[in-house]
Amino acid sequence: MNYKINVKNVSFYYGENHVLKEINLTVEKNSVAALIGPSGCGKSTFLRCINRMNDIIPGTKMTGEILIDEDSIYSHNYDVTTLRRRVGMVFQKSNPFPQSIYDNIAYGLKIKGIKDKYDIESTVEKSLKSTALWDEVKDRLNKSAMSLSGGQQQRLCIARTIAVQPEVILMDEPASALDPISTQKIEELIQELKKNYTIVIVTHNMQQAARVSDYTAFFYLGELIEMDRTEIIFTKPGNILTENYVTGKFG
Repeated sequence: MNYKINVKNVSFYYGENHVLKEINLTVEKNSVAALIGPSGCGKSTFLRCINRMNDIIPGTKMTGEILIDEDSIYSHNYDVTTLRRRVGMVFQKSNPFPQSIYDNIAYGLKIKGIKDKYDIESTVEKSLKSTALWDEVKDRLNKSAMSLSGGQQQRLCIARTIAVQPEVILMDEPASALDPISTQKIEELIQELKKNYTIVIVTHNMQQAARVSDYTAFFYLGELIEMDRTEIIFTKPGNILTENYVTGKFG
């Protein structure tokens, strides 16, 4: 099996609060894994473990191991800056920089040390085309990103993420604030992106998980109850808790 992410016995604590308990799972390369479960069950905390964003919260502790390819990302000599290049993140609320559409995407390239104007311009165009945004914004690249609609802003944030060519993209409810048409565009985009990236998405929307993911992991009270191919989780899950959740008996 061609695993991109391998999670072994991961527990996570906010102070004394044990919020993730012995999580073990794998995510295949070029697949979409959806994390589902009720609010407060640890999905977003787990997602942020994969790019070490929880490191910046005081009083937190993680035990266990997370491997991306063969690299143990919590080992003492693993460079967090390298990790953030390899693992991009798209948040629930779109967060474009208060700059032009062009500069939003060029920013990460410049940080990476790319100076060649042609390289930057071609990457900006390619990233916007990848997110089906190019035709909508090509005549106003110098306008503020804040002038875009909510759905366009979220696609711009995805374009900004892929411009620096990560290997993994984490998405924390990327469509929860969007209207149905924008949501559909994001879902279509996820299907396109998995050709080149491995994607882990947190979603509260059961139908969305069923539509976009290859694998679904059900979290409950900090535990991973079950993970399997998405069609199995939604048609014949192995655990009664999973069945009750996906059929709407609780949530």
